[in-house]
Amino acid sequence: ALSAQTEAPFYEEWWFLLVMALSSVILILLVVFTLVLHGQSKKYKNCSTGKTISNVEESVTLDNGGFTALELNSRHLNI
Repeated sequence: ALSAQTEAPFYEEWWFLLVMALSSVILILLVVFTLVLHGQSKKYKNCSTGKTISNVEESVTLDNGGFTALELNSRHLNI
């Protein structure tokens, strides 16, 4: 009669459980980062830069031949 020593299956070994836990953490982090980036890109998609620049240019009145005055002309310097 042979005595059969059965080893534990590989899925019960400590190294396999550690690899599965770390893989799960990495997968969860990737899903979270993907959702965050997708949400940010969707938020800024409605507010494109071209529309913002055109609105800003229309609302600013230009007094000095196309250049905005930043209170430099109204300020008198003592020389």
